[in-house]
Amino acid sequence: MTGLQQKITDFKNDKNALILAHYYQTKDIQEIADHVCDSFEMARLAHSAVQELLIICGVHFMAESAKILNPDKTVLLPSPDAGCPMADMIVPGDVIKLRERYPDAAVVCYVNSSAAVKAVSDICCTSSSAERIVQSLPEKQIIFIPDRNLGAYVASKVRDKELIFHEGWCPVHDCVGVSDVLAARTAHPEAMLLVHPECRGYVLELADFIGSTSEIIRKALDSSSPEFIIGTEYGVTEHIAALAPEKRFFPLTSDFICTDMKKTQLSDILVSLESGRYEMSISPDEINAARRSLERMIAV
Repeated sequence: MTGLQQKITDFKNDKNALILAHYYQTKDIQEIADHVCDSFEMARLAHSAVQELLIICGVHFMAESAKILNPDKTVLLPSPDAGCPMADMIVPGDVIKLRERYPDAAVVCYVNSSAAVKAVSDICCTSSSAERIVQSLPEKQIIFIPDRNLGAYVASKVRDKELIFHEGWCPVHDCVGVSDVLAARTAHPEAMLLVHPECRGYVLELADFIGSTSEIIRKALDSSSPEFIIGTEYGVTEHIAALAPEKRFFPLTSDFICTDMKKTQLSDILVSLESGRYEMSISPDEINAARRSLERMIAV
C-alpha cells in the first residue's frame, strides 16, 4: 500500500466512511475500497450501509442513486465531472412522450440514468437484473430506457412481451464490432469470449457467454478454461487477473476504456475525505419520486 493509499485508509476509518468503487475504477482505487462492485451491488450496499458518509468512486448517476437511497446521509463524488454519456442521452421529456404514445406500457429504466429520469420511470434495473425485472411485470408492453442494446438482449430472452426502445447506448460497448471479435479469436483461439449485453447483438451472437460485470467475473473464476477474452471495460480484465493469476485474460479490444470512470484519482478521494467535496445534492421531491423505482428494483 502506498503512502497516499494509507492516508486515505486512515481518514476513512477516522470518519467512519464507506468507500464503494466500481469495477471500472483503476486498480489503485479498487485496492482502498471497502467494496468493489457493479452498479447493482453498489446500490444494494449503499441502501444497507450503516456508515453516515458514503464515498462513491464511480460516475454521477451512481452517486445520485446512493443519495436517493440514503437521503439523510452524506454522499460524496470525488470527481464531479465523471458522467455517463448513455445517461445523458435521455431526459424526462423523452420518457413522458413515450408514455403518451404507449399508455399501457411500464417503463423499465436502466440504472445508468439520471435521478430525473428514474423519477418518471416505474422500476429500475441493472444488466444483471434486467431480464428478471421485465419478466416480473404484469404489463405486456415494456418501454425500456435508455440502452437499446441491453433492451434488445432482454427482448430476445423475454418473448412474451413487446419491448419498446429508446435510442441510447454505451459508447464504450457499442463501438465493438465483428472485426474486433475475429481479431481477438485469431490471437487467442483457445480463449472463452465473455461479453457484456451493452454490446451490439451481432457481437453477442459470437460470444461464449453473455452477462453483467459481476456475472462475467464469476464465470471466469468458476470456469475450468485457462484463457478468457473479456468483452467489457478494461478495469474488469485487471480485476479478474488479480483474482485468478493462474489464468490468462485478454481485453476484447484495446478501446475498452471508459474515460469517465478513469477520472477519479486517489488524490480526489483524499480531498473528499478531508474537505467533504463534492457532496451530492438532490431535491426532496426528486428523491421521493426516484426512490420508488430503485427500491422496486432492489426488492425484485
